[in-house]
Amino acid sequence: MKLLFAAAEAAPFIKTGGLADVIGALPRALKEAGADIRVVIPKYKTIPDTYKEKLVHKGVTYVQMGWRSQYCGIEEYDDNGIPVYFIDNEYYFGRDGVYGYGDDGERFGFFNKAILDILPEIGFKPDVIHCHDWHTGMVPLLLQDSYAHDPFYDNIQTVYTIHNLLYQGVFPYAVFGELLGLDNRHFTESGAEYYGNVNFMKAGIVYAGKVTTVSPTYADEIRTAHYGYGLDGLLSSIGDKLTGIVNGIDVKSYNPNTDQALSTRYKSSIAKKRENKTALQKELGLPVNAKTPMIGIVSRLVEPKGLDLIVRVLDELLYGDDVQVVVLGTGEPGYEDWFRQAAYRHPEQLSAQIRFSEPLSRNIYAASDMFLMPSMFEPCGISQLLAMRYGSVPIVRETGGLNDTVHAYNEHTHEGNGFSFASYNAHDMLHTVRRALHFYRQDAAWKKIVQNGMNADFSWLASAKEYMEIYEQLNA
Repeated sequence: MKLLFAAAEAAPFIKTGGLADVIGALPRALKEAGADIRVVIPKYKTIPDTYKEKLVHKGVTYVQMGWRSQYCGIEEYDDNGIPVYFIDNEYYFGRDGVYGYGDDGERFGFFNKAILDILPEIGFKPDVIHCHDWHTGMVPLLLQDSYAHDPFYDNIQTVYTIHNLLYQGVFPYAVFGELLGLDNRHFTESGAEYYGNVNFMKAGIVYAGKVTTVSPTYADEIRTAHYGYGLDGLLSSIGDKLTGIVNGIDVKSYNPNTDQALSTRYKSSIAKKRENKTALQKELGLPVNAKTPMIGIVSRLVEPKGLDLIVRVLDELLYGDDVQVVVLGTGEPGYEDWFRQAAYRHPEQLSAQIRFSEPLSRNIYAASDMFLMPSMFEPCGISQLLAMRYGSVPIVRETGGLNDTVHAYNEHTHEGNGFSFASYNAHDMLHTVRRALHFYRQDAAWKKIVQNGMNADFSWLASAKEYMEIYEQLNA
């Protein structure tokens, strides 16, 4: 099976969110499952020189964007046996940021055409092009329209994955007709048109052979008006063309038994794990006590992550309970300032680290007893999987992938790997946190909950098997 992953970002080269983690890890699992897989992303200015210096020039082609013929350099990086192709164009990608420019429709329209144009140049005809999020949503349509006359592209199938439906890539008609040169028969309500504009996400959903999203619950949620962001009708109409597959994590990199970022490495010992807690308490200036329950929060500080719930009741929790909270993240200034002020109010219970630090995030997973993730919506979520991998018990709201991966502890059957609540309500969250604290004080029960989480298989191999089945269905 020959596969091409097309995406706007990929770890370790360029990352703004969880999409990059998926593109960095899933291809390795698919390669292990027997696929011949390659990846294509833009060559951004901000990709570190350590990677740029190792790029091999593979050729040049030109991409037609309206009346202009735009340069498209092709450079390759060998990522442990997986070829990663970088689309080089200084005009579109030689900028400081990744997204957020006024001409993003043109920039990523160019990228969509380049994905297809480079294939003859690199001598690779995939069985399936797997497109990810709105940035590559036009590829399935272009394949059926502009490239249908070329025998090289015959029988290439497409899969389109929705990582976050909130961001759809909606741009003026000019991107569709004048720049991409697409036939107006596709600019309809049943095609790529969206209230007079072109919607890249909608195009991917309509024209791809299969559509996936990053958890079964999210696949159900986006068929409703509340989570569908205007595309719920379309998503409801495509039936079993849409499948939800939970993301995995890199279990080799995120391994508490080998992770060099930790002060104490451990396999399953809670006592050893708590040595990381005392080390972090000392580092952050919190009172050092291995028995004090610690709640970790590693998150973008934005509204969809449930920050309003935390803001509403955190003071009540800290005034009323013997607990420490460690927060790591950046985001909206209002939330950043609130956590700084809360740490000033509770210097012995709250540490607010308003920054990004990969090593510190790993230490928080290892040090914390509980991990709080009360998201408003969460297509899949990675942090709760990492928390369980490190023996930190997740406390989550029952939405998206959180609902699929975290199961509330049942004291009668001793099943469950965390704690959860359904309503987006601050005091429901507070009650659930206090329920977790209650079981934390029961050593046998807590050990069982921790073990249930650490023993779960959240590797990418399980997800890769499900994706391989979808690819094979398209090529049957």
